[in-house]
Amino acid sequence: MAKIRVALIGCGGISKVHLEALSHMENVQLVSVADIRADRAKARAEQYGCAYTTDWQEYLSRDDIDVVHICTPHYLHAPMAIALLDSGKRVLTEKPMASEVADAEEMIRHADGRLAVVFQNRYNEASQYIRQAIEDGRYGKLLSMRAAVNWHRTPEYYTESGWRGFYKTEGGGVLINQAIHTLDLMLYFAGKPASVRGHVSTDLLYDTIEVEDTACGLIRFESGLLANFYCTTTFGIDRPVELELVFERAVLKTDAETLHVTQNGSTQLVCTSAASGEKAYWGTTHEVLLRDFYRSVEEGRPFWIDGESALPVLKLLKGVYESSRVGAEVQL
Repeated sequence: MAKIRVALIGCGGISKVHLEALSHMENVQLVSVADIRADRAKARAEQYGCAYTTDWQEYLSRDDIDVVHICTPHYLHAPMAIALLDSGKRVLTEKPMASEVADAEEMIRHADGRLAVVFQNRYNEASQYIRQAIEDGRYGKLLSMRAAVNWHRTPEYYTESGWRGFYKTEGGGVLINQAIHTLDLMLYFAGKPASVRGHVSTDLLYDTIEVEDTACGLIRFESGLLANFYCTTTFGIDRPVELELVFERAVLKTDAETLHVTQNGSTQLVCTSAASGEKAYWGTTHEVLLRDFYRSVEEGRPFWIDGESALPVLKLLKGVYESSRVGAEVQL
């Protein structure tokens, strides 16, 4: 079978995760990488044995590229994806799928089954266990849920990027950049949210960024379930994400990929990740997602985490921003 020919746009930090995963996959061929910084594109190209360019738009007319990964700043996701989709390419974009809901909806209109979005933590073993437990009613009804994201970002993380820390280019702060994965998992488990009341603030880096570094809120789901969340990048170190789900007959707690189930007065470790390293708190299933995505490409079917699947969490976090602005609960 012919290999799937791949290009990647944006050679920043997250690109290495994608490229490393692709390097382990026998059914893909990395053709080219693109970045506006020639030195960065060249370095990635030399490391992974492909061509490079500083003009991603050349991919629009190339017939030797089947799939394009978008790993660029948030504000570029939508225009790049739409142009690539219109040129006939399949597109895999990093989160968030867009900075604004209207742009995300426009991407969906152009997708024709060829758009995929990276929410790798849905593939965590703990996430899959929880999802299955909810579907089969193993622990009874899900009664409540909470999440906490306590991470650390320095002023340099923003000032050296050229795009982070500004609403125009990042679309927000901790909610849209860091906590979005955890909020997505909450929707993956609990279903469609009906409303949210939330608050955002810039508590530490108020002299450096215009976006929020702290956010909290209460989500009301259509099922009647209530869930609360707290997320910040003001903590001293990066701690694993905490997610707790209270069922009628058990309490499940997960941090990234480790899962504990407390039932009948005893606690059991159900699954754990052997991952380590400075970015393990992100979740460790990028390669699992990419392999599944490329299976869908080989089989000519849409990927299950598509625009429609990724849109609800964007609507939710934008609802938090609106709720904070008006000081009231916002319907979703």
